[in-house]
Amino acid sequence: MDYFLVLVGVLLLLFGGDWLVKASVDIALRAKISLLVVGMTVVSFATSAPELLVSLKAALEGHIDISFGNVIGSNIANISLILGLTAMVFPMQVSKRTMRVDWGIMFFVTLLLYLFLWNDLLGFWEALVLFILLVLYNLFQIRGSRKQEKENPEISDAKLLKLWQMVFFLAAGIAGLRFGSEFLVKGAVNIATDWGISERVVGLTVVSIGTSLPELAASLIASFKGEQDLSLGNLIGSNIFNILAVLGITGLITDLPVQSAALMSFDFPWLIGISLILLPFMLWMKRGVISRWQGFIMFALYTVYLLGVIGVI
Repeated sequence: MDYFLVLVGVLLLLFGGDWLVKASVDIALRAKISLLVVGMTVVSFATSAPELLVSLKAALEGHIDISFGNVIGSNIANISLILGLTAMVFPMQVSKRTMRVDWGIMFFVTLLLYLFLWNDLLGFWEALVLFILLVLYNLFQIRGSRKQEKENPEISDAKLLKLWQMVFFLAAGIAGLRFGSEFLVKGAVNIATDWGISERVVGLTVVSIGTSLPELAASLIASFKGEQDLSLGNLIGSNIFNILAVLGITGLITDLPVQSAALMSFDFPWLIGISLILLPFMLWMKRGVISRWQGFIMFALYTVYLLGVIGVI
């Protein structure tokens, strides 16, 4: 039964990602905002919703390692596993705004969370700061996009969906991602528990990869359709959302103590290190594109990290 849940979950995630991208592009047409900002708001919110639900449920049930592991593991997977796989298939276009602004915001909130957890606790006030930053970040993104682009030249000639089609694709996409992630995580956690794996390892591997599949589906589909700004914007926006919203909202409801020392001594340094490696990759890229070989390096780094988590190296 658990293996069946995993299969159904994967299928729902893949279809949900496709529907959500269709709806998001249509929203960009209607609102006249850039695909990059759509990727960092609408798509990132929807594809990161599984992380929020899983982390909140785990925290309320006392499984804090799964809650933290889900977020940290998902963020590492987004900018190494998913970015790597996507770039290996479709070299990714990177805008100047991503390098100058969005990466910096992602790195800042990552360091801020590391600072907040220095005393091994994410309390109410720290969580409130994260949530306020989330609101300010989204207002900044929307305002910036309207200043830069009064109309969206990338897709200005595209045909609008009918309103009911847009609503259907948006609702079906969110539902597919929501239930697909739930089925996948439930089946995978049951399988992993039967194998006797610790909650930290489950959170960093099975749960984080399972809840990151929407990002993988949305990024691959967006890149396949030539919407690379949406793809990379989705990944960076999801990392920002995971920290500011997932941990921010969860921390407002219940305190989140750090239960595993390895989170701060091993997992966080990996997240900071991979985030730093992404910057020179963007600065050194030719023609504004993250190449296949750079994608392979990011994928290889994730493999090394994963081997370290499960204790192979």
